[in-house]
Amino acid sequence: MHFPDPETQPDFYTGVPSKRLVAWFIDTVLIAGLVLIALPFTAFTGLFFLPFLFLALSMAYRFVTIAGSSATWGMRFAGIELRDQSGARLDTTAAFLHCLGYIVSVSVPILQLASIVMMLASSRGQGLTDSLLGTTALNRRAHF
Repeated sequence: MHFPDPETQPDFYTGVPSKRLVAWFIDTVLIAGLVLIALPFTAFTGLFFLPFLFLALSMAYRFVTIAGSSATWGMRFAGIELRDQSGARLDTTAAFLHCLGYIVSVSVPILQLASIVMMLASSRGQGLTDSLLGTTALNRRAHF
């Protein structure tokens, strides 16, 4: 089985790029909250390596939520979830690789820009990591 065709089954992809943006904002706020909670536990030395602390907590948050339900809390709020080509939710390996791809992309601005352009230009709204892993974000209500 392959991804639904965006031409014949547009309900799967309607508004997905904008929903991904909403999810990203929500997830970023949640991760920032986790960073603020974690700082006292590092005796505030986390301030010296704040970008790395943010990336580490981002990776952990994204991995746990995507491995558990194929969507971060922001994605759930926005009504989307990640699926593989067979329509299945991401397993732990795929979730880890997706999170790692995201972390690499946000760490290298040109890759992040390429990913954003790909999401906006592709018919399935796939970013760079999605294209490499064979995953996509779909509207949660429109399932296989």
